[in-house]
Amino acid sequence: MPIAAGVDSSTQSCTIEVRDADSGLLLGSGRAAHPPTTPPRSEQDPEGWWTAFVHALTAAATDAGVRVSEIDAISIAGQCHGMVLLNSAGEALRPAKLWNDTESTPQARDMVAALGKEGWARAVGSVPTAAFTITKLAWVAAHEPELINDIARVLLPHDYLTFRLTGRAVTDRSEASGTAYYAAHENRWRTDLLDRFVSADVDWSTALPDVLGPSEPAGTASTAAAREAGLRADVIVAPGAGDTHAGALGMGMRLGDVGYSLGTSGVVFATSPHTICDETGWVNGVSDATGIYLPVVCTLNATKVTDTVARLMGVDLGTLGELALDAMRDAERPVLAAYLDGERSPDRPNATGILQGLTTTTTREQFALSAFEGVLLGLYRGQEAIERLGVPTDGDIVLMGGGARGAAYRQVLADLTGRPVITKDAPEAVAAGACTQAAAVLDGTEVTVIRDRWTPRISSTTVPRETVRVNARYGLVADWSGADPRAL
Repeated sequence: MPIAAGVDSSTQSCTIEVRDADSGLLLGSGRAAHPPTTPPRSEQDPEGWWTAFVHALTAAATDAGVRVSEIDAISIAGQCHGMVLLNSAGEALRPAKLWNDTESTPQARDMVAALGKEGWARAVGSVPTAAFTITKLAWVAAHEPELINDIARVLLPHDYLTFRLTGRAVTDRSEASGTAYYAAHENRWRTDLLDRFVSADVDWSTALPDVLGPSEPAGTASTAAAREAGLRADVIVAPGAGDTHAGALGMGMRLGDVGYSLGTSGVVFATSPHTICDETGWVNGVSDATGIYLPVVCTLNATKVTDTVARLMGVDLGTLGELALDAMRDAERPVLAAYLDGERSPDRPNATGILQGLTTTTTREQFALSAFEGVLLGLYRGQEAIERLGVPTDGDIVLMGGGARGAAYRQVLADLTGRPVITKDAPEAVAAGACTQAAAVLDGTEVTVIRDRWTPRISSTTVPRETVRVNARYGLVADWSGADPRAL
């Protein structure tokens, strides 16, 4: 029985699944935590990712009743956008700035002012915010210029772990297109943008990783570090992917399906056969993990919003959900612009949350409901932005991530969209998607073949109780939140 391992190296933890590479049967899983981070400065030591990877790999193999040395192929999916700078010895020059680090907001604004939203969207498919890697590189050039001449490699989080296994600096299209210096529609790095906005003193052509296709092997686990982790030297290492992109694989999503992912952050996405150019900056026109495109809208605040409101109300999450589902949903109910730690879509890095419509008649149930609606309305606006670009969204609405376990998130999303919401039997969709890719590379077949063969069964279907009229105040509050009062 060939064995495939899939890795989800996220902001919070490293989760690994071990599966039968022929049937897709889940054999075991393991997890190890990453150090917590909080914006505006959100950084982690890449060495900590490796330590968590080794612990999670051992735990997953033990849970599966196999040895790590029995694994035949592995793929690493990871948090997107993070900046990993290595010197010529392969050592990290500084902690990695993560996707939710907002210190590079001034650099992002300068870049957009220089090229315009339209210019950026046409060049790389996305308009930079502080999330994108290019802005973090520009921050280093401005604040830590002594590091610039020591840069030998610029990697993303999943690239770094692949590098530790193979000794090769490689990435894939899904991750590369989240940097804002890779043109997915042209399949090339835009080193001219790095010269202009970061530094012309770096040889970017050698510092950037090779971009692999979705079923192209990155190499084998041939390094001393891989030996220490227990892997054989002939283990096939797949190219890896971004976390959302691997999650779409793990859920078996096809053209027309809409994915909502609820974790620390929120993501809404749909697949497109064509590249996307959104000049408003809302939709990121990135590649997927199969060779086409995955237009996405990302928000900074998702399940941590309901975590916070539950804490403020002194209840657990289950009780908060029950209260929300019992709420009167009249048109004048309170609305929450849930920008608790700033926001990415829309670009409001300095925003805070706003609760509007609070009166003496407001109930605990309505306050609870506002937390769930605040998270989901922000993402629903993202779905509308994707639809305006002509992307088909007439398939299933698939909810994934930690929030999908909550009945309130499922029901409120169904009510807001007026469509059934399904979940699938893939609680760790990112790790499952990474397993899918690893099995495809091991078998020498297209990743879509394994995706379709392993598509998980539907585990729940939540139908709308009725179509809920969205409170018109939401758009006004959401757009205003965090704006410069001098501009009002």
